[in-house]
Amino acid sequence: MIDAIARVRRFNRAVTTEVGALDTSFLGRGRPLGAARVLNLIGQGQRDVAAIRATLGLDSGLMSRLLRGLEEEGLVVTEPQPNDARRRIASLTKAGRREFAAYERLSNARADTILGRCQRQEDLLAAMDLIGTVLGQARIAIAEADPRDPMPRHCLGEYYAELARRFPNGFDVSLSRDPDAADMVRPRGVFLVALSDGLPIGCVGLKGSGGAMAEVKRLWVAPAARGLGLSRRLMTEVEAAARELGITVLRLDTNRVLTEALQLYARTGWAEIPRFNDDPYPDAFFEKRL
Repeated sequence: MIDAIARVRRFNRAVTTEVGALDTSFLGRGRPLGAARVLNLIGQGQRDVAAIRATLGLDSGLMSRLLRGLEEEGLVVTEPQPNDARRRIASLTKAGRREFAAYERLSNARADTILGRCQRQEDLLAAMDLIGTVLGQARIAIAEADPRDPMPRHCLGEYYAELARRFPNGFDVSLSRDPDAADMVRPRGVFLVALSDGLPIGCVGLKGSGGAMAEVKRLWVAPAARGLGLSRRLMTEVEAAARELGITVLRLDTNRVLTEALQLYARTGWAEIPRFNDDPYPDAFFEKRL
């Protein structure tokens, strides 16, 4: 039987070869992968040089050499931050923006080629999601968002689809007490999205009315991100937001089919209480005083 270490090393070799990590001319653009990644991050809007170095895990010497090479090509300019001259920010020149766009086209084409070689695309993507999320778990960020925006709507769509699969009689959001989006943005509430390298992998909402009590709604974590403590982290963040809004009592409802949710609430100080709404789907109700 092939051991786990051998399987990991085989995977590493396959990915290294596929992405062209050892190519001196990544995607045929005349520079190695490291320089291309720096250019990509700047093009994606990450301009702080120290933050770029931390994201890529580079030492300061290598980061300086990569930036210097991009500057010599006329693709990047760096300058001191206006409010802190000790830190530097980087920007793409007009030529740099063209190069960034070229990399985007070529990278998309390569990704399309990889998917085209596989008949089980969803299985491949699920495996990639799992690997990318686990390896990048230190970079998972939680941000506030409007629940009407695309990434929150993606999370909510995945959440509803999972409920439809898991509930014995399915799930129809139109029959549920679906919270109004305006109740999940400040100053009434919040909606939080967990992001893994910019991709949404979890969410939770706080539905408020302007009073001292609010409800936690729509806690969901993508299958690829489960087991990383993200549900607890989302709940901690939503409780912190509730405190900022002056909310002192939280409530939530769930269905006993969702056993992992019940376990989370039991471990984090929620007390079961009588039913407090007429939603047809939940059969367990909880409260927590902050």
